[in-house]
Amino acid sequence: MEYRRLGRLGHESSVLVYGAAALSTVDQDTADRSVQEALDAGINHFDVAASYGDAELRLGPWIPRIRDRIFLASKTGDRTADEAWASINRSLERLQTDRLDLIQLHAVGDLEELDKVTGPGGALEAAVRAEEEGLVGAVGITGHGTEAAATHLEGLRRYPFATVLTPLNPVLWRDPAYRAGWDALVDEVRRQDAGLLTIKTVSRRNWPEGDDGRYNTWYEPYDDAVRIRAAVSWVLAHDEITGLATAGDVRLLGMMVAAEADRQDVGEAEQALSRDADYSSPFLNMTI
Repeated sequence: MEYRRLGRLGHESSVLVYGAAALSTVDQDTADRSVQEALDAGINHFDVAASYGDAELRLGPWIPRIRDRIFLASKTGDRTADEAWASINRSLERLQTDRLDLIQLHAVGDLEELDKVTGPGGALEAAVRAEEEGLVGAVGITGHGTEAAATHLEGLRRYPFATVLTPLNPVLWRDPAYRAGWDALVDEVRRQDAGLLTIKTVSRRNWPEGDDGRYNTWYEPYDDAVRIRAAVSWVLAHDEITGLATAGDVRLLGMMVAAEADRQDVGEAEQALSRDADYSSPFLNMTI
């Protein structure tokens, strides 16, 4: 497993970040197997959220045993300071710890949402208070959608977030507007020495109408080793990225771990994905 520096926080994070959304609906035995699989693979950065169903509860029994071995991040999707403060404290309780390494303002994907969290009485006030009181080590921001990169750039202008989690994959990269937003965000991330994380690496498209959704993801993911290897290889070729969150289904973790260990040339990876005529942005019809 490769490790990369998480910006000015200095943590050497595994390039695969355990996306604990995968634990949102599973039982404890399934969660236990998945967490152990991640640890065995060398993953040392775990990312969960208050809104991920039972994920914090499933991860909680592990935290007292592994707290000193992992970087622990959670998220609050609440928009007001009072609600976010309650959410942060509830996450600490559910995760059976007295401190998070990172709390992230969740799903801030456009300027309207950014205004809510950074305005007077917004969730940022609670996150900063939690940092000042030692409940969290740092404050970050996350978001989905085609405006995410530009929104997070503006977010960094308003507040020095320690980390930014913004989507990236080859199909988004082909969009000139998104690519311009990403490049501008990268410049600012580097200027501030923030950590840059990414999501939706192995997303293929929105679920087709009538599909039963065979995975615990709101988008249809790639589920074959060839294209997962291509997607992981392509994203990790971007050296500005500290790490990518693993997909939101425990059944996909093993293929992502294998892909990280056996990366291919970025040109070959792009070709492998370009042969899929159905490859498209999952944000064309967002369901979250």
